[in-house]
Amino acid sequence: MTRIKCCGMTRVEDALLAAQLGADAIGLVFTARSRRRVSVAQAQAIVHALPPFVSTVALFMDDAPALVEEVIATVVPDLLQFHGGESDAWCAQFGHRYLKAIAMGEGAAALARLRDYPRAAALLLDGHGLGEAGGGGKAFDWSLMPRNLVQPLVLAGGLHAGNVAEAIRVARPWAVDVASGVESAPGIKDAGKLRDFIAAVRATDEGEGTP
Repeated sequence: MTRIKCCGMTRVEDALLAAQLGADAIGLVFTARSRRRVSVAQAQAIVHALPPFVSTVALFMDDAPALVEEVIATVVPDLLQFHGGESDAWCAQFGHRYLKAIAMGEGAAALARLRDYPRAAALLLDGHGLGEAGGGGKAFDWSLMPRNLVQPLVLAGGLHAGNVAEAIRVARPWAVDVASGVESAPGIKDAGKLRDFIAAVRATDEGEGTP
């Protein structure tokens, strides 16, 4: 079954709807570079409202260690996610499981960075360019998704209900990550787009007999 992460949540009602529709994880963005940034208080309200068995992921991009440590202590996310130039050692210093985003905007050249994060719980391949923030709705060539890595791979970038089925068939990811593709505005999720996206993922799994 393809797992689903809905990222850039800023409102309790959006996170609850995603969970009710079957999302496996909710992403909360803390870096100041993002239009979807949440405060600690916003994030706490979302986390406390979620039902059991829905994971929370705290996203950073070249932020100070103090911010990461504050979020770990106050929000208590299940996973961290790093989108910048952070090294494997830098990401691992917090003693918390983490995902590392790989900017695939360069195409095949980006694949060389996939083995730089041996301690990452998973790698998230996004369509933005190196040094750019994610969440911009940029896709990349899904056929570049490697098949020989031990770590699970998460597909992100430009996904929406109309293309996620094809993305899953081509890339065969462990999970898909959506933000702008289910929004009416940055950080504001559209209920219909959320429903359609999650339904499209589940229909693809069922149609291909994915266990």
